[in-house]
Amino acid sequence: MKVAIIGGTGPQGKGLALRLAKAGVSVVIGSRDPQKADEAAKAFTATLKEQGVVANITGCSMEEATKAAEDLVVLSVPYSGHDATLKLLAPLLNDKILVDIVVPLAEGNPKAVVMPEEGSATEAAQAILGDDIPVVGALHNVSAITLNDLSRPINCDILVCGNDLSAKKRVMEMCEVMGTTAYNAGLAESARCIEAITPILIRLNISKDVPFSHAGIRICPPEH
Repeated sequence: MKVAIIGGTGPQGKGLALRLAKAGVSVVIGSRDPQKADEAAKAFTATLKEQGVVANITGCSMEEATKAAEDLVVLSVPYSGHDATLKLLAPLLNDKILVDIVVPLAEGNPKAVVMPEEGSATEAAQAILGDDIPVVGALHNVSAITLNDLSRPINCDILVCGNDLSAKKRVMEMCEVMGTTAYNAGLAESARCIEAITPILIRLNISKDVPFSHAGIRICPPEH
């Protein structure tokens, strides 16, 4: 498995790259600045080497990273750059699956979302790319700090949504490689609910009345 992470130099992308590479996945970091991506890839590789892990992480432009991916291209950019990045990469995404982990947080207020007219960032991505390129929403509710803390397992389950079942199953496999449990949460329209959970978690995690931080969502089966 070779996964491209577009915006992989940011906190969320970095944590995802480290987790995947630690699990033996080849990772390609894509950035608007290829040099920055290359430097980040070398730094991530060095971090894992300190833990005795020989990682395969490379860095390059967003376009080259997209081309290099086996089939999974993860979009991990600020929401302000979401649509423009997808329009740029769209011609290169044929025969790929776009994994959209972006949450449309309100500008200046991470405790709220401002959904696009399509209903969610996931649905907006599908509208931009068209029906021939499957878009799967995932990893919206995982703290970047949790992803980057390799001393602990990821503390939550992953809700996955999209209109293409086989694409969702492929993304679920990627999530499970990192030691998480992933659930099929329905069609792309489910992203309206899933993405909206993130600001609620942020609110809880920064509350002085809550005795923890960096919490996520877990699906709890009955104990009996």
